[in-house]
Amino acid sequence: MEAPNPDQKSDIQNPTQIFILSGQSNMAGRGGVTKHRHWDGVVPHECQPHPSILRFSAKLHWEPAREPLHADIDTKKACGVGPGMSFANAVVARAEGERVGLVPCAVGGTAIKEWARGEELYESMVARSKESVNKSGGRIKALLWYQGESDASTDHDAEAYQQNMEAFISNVREDLELPSLPIIQVALASGDKYKEKVREAQLGINLQNVVCVDANGLHLKEDHLHLTTEAQVKLGHMLAEAYLKHFPGSD
Repeated sequence: MEAPNPDQKSDIQNPTQIFILSGQSNMAGRGGVTKHRHWDGVVPHECQPHPSILRFSAKLHWEPAREPLHADIDTKKACGVGPGMSFANAVVARAEGERVGLVPCAVGGTAIKEWARGEELYESMVARSKESVNKSGGRIKALLWYQGESDASTDHDAEAYQQNMEAFISNVREDLELPSLPIIQVALASGDKYKEKVREAQLGINLQNVVCVDANGLHLKEDHLHLTTEAQVKLGHMLAEAYLKHFPGSD
């Protein structure tokens, strides 16, 4: 029998709609993280906690969601604001009576091959996603995916990206037993020499219930790699609009 979790409040209501957040650092969130690798603690209005937004912790418990969402998941780097909270707030505002659950899984600096079936990151994401349903009775509504910067350094990796991403989508759907699971991926805003080839792959995927939002042109921090807090807020809204437009009645 599982011991009670002293940090979990008894009045927390389980989520009805679950969204998986996965990929690398721009999904995990580096908004507001300074060059000294500390988060500035600034939480925009659009990313504030809401009674109807929960997150699935690294310890596999539902808890009130707040920034930084990935603090206990992407533990080797400083996490800040990502797109998850602005996405969730936008969805909650349009989904009366629903409670949104976020399952953070993103880890910075990871290439698509590290998300292949059998790899630790992939298996952890699938296991966390399944457990999030087991502990809530909610339904997984979509996977939000922002990754690819680590595949833009060589022509070989960029060339293989579309095939690897399509395999990832197929495997996730099979392993979660959700053959029509909506996938909303983000086309890169930054990257190395072969960024455009990765972007072409992302924008070129033509599979059922897979859509792409384009982050190109969103403001980047001084490192020319990570989105600013303001850009992350905007990206969250773009993801929410894509979800609400393309999958209004998704099951």
